[in-house]
Amino acid sequence: MAHIKVAHDVSEVHDIEILALNPKVQPYASFRPTAVTSADKPHWKQNAGDLTDCGLKKDFSDIKHTTLTERGALAEAGRCLKCADAPCQKSCPTQLDIKSFIGAIANKNYYGAARAIFSDNPLGLTCGMVCPTSDLCVGGCNLTHSEEGAINIGGLQQFATEVFKKMGVPQIRDPSLKLEDLPESYKARIALVGCGPASISCATFLARMGYTDVTIFEKFDFHGGLSSQEIPQFRLPYDVVDFEVKMMKDLGVKVEYGKELGKDITVDSLHKSGYEAVFVGVGMPSPKIDKVFQGLGIEQGFYTSKDFLPKVSAASKPGLCACKGGSGGCGSTPSAASKELAIDGTNPSLPNLAGRVIVLGAGDTAFDCATSAFRCGATRVYVAFRRGITDMRAVPEEADLAKEERCEFMPFMLPKQVILRDGRICAVEFYKTEKGDDGQYRIDEDQFVRIKADYVISAFGSEVNSAIRAALQPLSLTAGGQADVDMLTMQSKTSPFVFAGGDLVGNGTTVEATNDGKTASWAIHRYLQSLHGLTTSSVPQLPQFFTPIDLVDISVEFAGIKFPNPFGLASATPCTSASMIRRSFEAGWGFAVTKTFSLDKDLVTNVSPRIVRGQTSGPKFGPGQGSFLNIELISEKTSAYWCRAVYELKRDFPQQIVIASIMCGFNKEDWTELAKMAEASGADALELNLSCPHGMGERGMGLACGQNPELVLNICQWVRAAIKIPFFAKLTPNVTEVKEIAKAAHQGGATGVTAINTVSGLMGLRGDSTAWPSVGSEMRTTYGGMSGNAVRPMALRAVSSIARALPGYPIMATGGADSADATVQFLQCGAGVVQICSSVQNQDFTVIQDYITGLKAYLYLQGRADLKGWDGQSPPTTVPAIYKDLKLPKFGPFQQQRNKIKIEANLASDLLDPKLHPAHNAPTPVSVPTVADQIGRAVPRIGEYNKLNNKEQVVALVNSELCINCGKCYMTCNDSGYQAISFDKETHIPTITDDCTGCTLCASVCPVIDCITMVPRQIPYIPQRGIDPVTGALQGAH
Repeated sequence: MAHIKVAHDVSEVHDIEILALNPKVQPYASFRPTAVTSADKPHWKQNAGDLTDCGLKKDFSDIKHTTLTERGALAEAGRCLKCADAPCQKSCPTQLDIKSFIGAIANKNYYGAARAIFSDNPLGLTCGMVCPTSDLCVGGCNLTHSEEGAINIGGLQQFATEVFKKMGVPQIRDPSLKLEDLPESYKARIALVGCGPASISCATFLARMGYTDVTIFEKFDFHGGLSSQEIPQFRLPYDVVDFEVKMMKDLGVKVEYGKELGKDITVDSLHKSGYEAVFVGVGMPSPKIDKVFQGLGIEQGFYTSKDFLPKVSAASKPGLCACKGGSGGCGSTPSAASKELAIDGTNPSLPNLAGRVIVLGAGDTAFDCATSAFRCGATRVYVAFRRGITDMRAVPEEADLAKEERCEFMPFMLPKQVILRDGRICAVEFYKTEKGDDGQYRIDEDQFVRIKADYVISAFGSEVNSAIRAALQPLSLTAGGQADVDMLTMQSKTSPFVFAGGDLVGNGTTVEATNDGKTASWAIHRYLQSLHGLTTSSVPQLPQFFTPIDLVDISVEFAGIKFPNPFGLASATPCTSASMIRRSFEAGWGFAVTKTFSLDKDLVTNVSPRIVRGQTSGPKFGPGQGSFLNIELISEKTSAYWCRAVYELKRDFPQQIVIASIMCGFNKEDWTELAKMAEASGADALELNLSCPHGMGERGMGLACGQNPELVLNICQWVRAAIKIPFFAKLTPNVTEVKEIAKAAHQGGATGVTAINTVSGLMGLRGDSTAWPSVGSEMRTTYGGMSGNAVRPMALRAVSSIARALPGYPIMATGGADSADATVQFLQCGAGVVQICSSVQNQDFTVIQDYITGLKAYLYLQGRADLKGWDGQSPPTTVPAIYKDLKLPKFGPFQQQRNKIKIEANLASDLLDPKLHPAHNAPTPVSVPTVADQIGRAVPRIGEYNKLNNKEQVVALVNSELCINCGKCYMTCNDSGYQAISFDKETHIPTITDDCTGCTLCASVCPVIDCITMVPRQIPYIPQRGIDPVTGALQGAH
């Protein structure tokens, strides 16, 4: 090639401006005076906070620290250990299977997670938002004492159930329950008083059991009880309550609105009118008022929490009333109870609390009042309480939010007197209290203080008034004013037809009330059946949560065999023994491949250690390993053991598929003998292990046979001649081209192939040069087989390559299928069923339920034309409309600008706009595809490079609102790409330039989902050749 003259060196660095902020190796220690840093620091401050105190007026957006995006949920779920006998579950009143739903989230099976949650808690979304988790499940987390801390269980619960809510799928009864087959006792009339958490839970479980005449009587024209009336919108939107009530109504539960206990109905009147059982979940409707404030009311500036919070909710919760497009039960004439909340067909308004507000009490309700006061115009909010801060009844989640919003805490305070001026509160005097050595708080009358105030909100608790007491008869109350019930059944001790739960029995949290309803539902069931002379199980058998997704058929006809589902256990450690396979079938696995066995003359003895975690995901410890490496050989058990095992498993599990895995050397007689023996045991099919990458090859078995097409051809011919049942040749990836081995197996008569076995490798070395695993005193090792999702790209490549070379040829896939999502990928590449090992090693056999629900949900959602924007079970990413296209980062002066925009938007907003209350109408899928429809679906799109279209190019697009300004895209583009991203030195917002070639490296390293997307290129792509091949001129800078 002739020397080409250019104006300057091609290696000269250009793009100096773009590279200005790119990392550089520093030759000296950094130097910057503190004064300069102090002046510069406010510009970059990320934790200056959002809106506080008076800036919060009319701001009812979510404030919970626990709320998670999909990115946050996946990261948090990945931290969870999914412990055995999990303490978190033991600390949950409803006994949620927490490890299972978090495991499902980690696998992006959000439906499976929601199903697990709603099975145990019909108010799973509500509880995910408002549960005091630090005192419940999170308080029992085994990671509490680790450096990274306990899992955000409430946030994960909220995330999964919110995604399910967006799916718009109705609840149905257990498909196996046939109402027409139930006895008349299931038509018993059941009444529930108050449509709050306890009643919603109780009614849901009763309806799931098959009771068809369940009615809730609610005094307001909306449902939800205290969840709707007293928990603020910024903690619990009414839309959430409405969603959960709709799911209850999906089962046929009726709600009669405008029916008030003590005015329209009583417990006794309901019983006399034919209701055979009555559940009372009305809570404690009347506030406790300190004698200092007796005679004061709203006119003087005095509220109780029972006055204040319902009025705030009425003015801030869209959908609460049907008169404003809501989904409650009111018509043109609202009930008397609703009129008291100013829900009278016109726009109710927030209480105007301009000035100083004192909130009395230190429970969760008090802090809801305090944070709501700012949203009603308060300029300062004090929270005064008798105890010290360390003895507050409120959980940290509530108190911390109030502190961040600049509520001022006043511990050791007890009201002494209220000061009025011109008929209005102007100040409150407090005694100081002191805590004695006995732990009791006492008044110190020598110390008192006066605090200016314009309003006082009392949150000193609640009680049952005399009218409600009378209406509850014959339900008796204790001396403390609570319902006198058996706390193990929630059944009245004096009137067996009456049951109660929630606040009325002293269980004040939403989740406790929910569990009271759940507990009572089984007691009501047993009571009603006994009335009709029928017996019930002594062990509660409450039905789980079901939807049309659970009706999806995931069975598949494969290689002439009907598989109940496409998920099976690979011939590996999960199938070490017959009893383990038995337990896997009981858990729901569709098939299992036995641990590979041989003739007795080839029996092996393993070494130890032999199975170690991988290093492909960095220093990750615990479950969720991306890879394992093993030097374990085939089964140490005899062929007689395994043949007996196959017989027993087929005898007891005729619907499940049992595949016997066998191995011999290159010897026709051996293969013939062992194949016939395995067939005689009753196996549905055989798998010929021609691919074990370690140990066995040295004996002339496994890999020694599977790397040679001619040997594979001969072995398959021998086995085909010996048996009639289907058999599969298990292929090794440790060859140049796996499809050539597959062709040999096909030519030899194999029914199909399994791809792939483990990948031969050396996982790593320690600092002293020894490997792990290292065996014996000499610390020797060997090349082992790597498995897990780290080998999935190789497995997908092998499966798709075989499917392209041998269309329609049955393929069992294995190698990194750690979720339903990954399984679908294997199916779409041409596999018919999938074998799994590493995910069981990471967890346990119960992961099969995650696979099953995940696949069913995938197929169901594929049939929903209205969800085409979803990626599997992931909904599209959205950003707040008020910030769209503003390019304002979330730090320093830019955060102040964002706050200003938000304040203006809040003040101008209509909090009750019907558009803010979405409908819950579930579309019906046109046609749910089958598992068979997925097989090979992607194969036509996979092929040679030369068939790719280089005319249709893409470029990167950064969503500045999702961007967290880390600059990872900028750095990778500079040092591994095309210097096509500029990085603003003031805003740290990256901008894609016209030099972008669409390589997609920036999107690959971006830490935020959908922050960088690839969009069609709008101008022609002209490659920069460096030196023009025609003119020889220097071209471009890259």
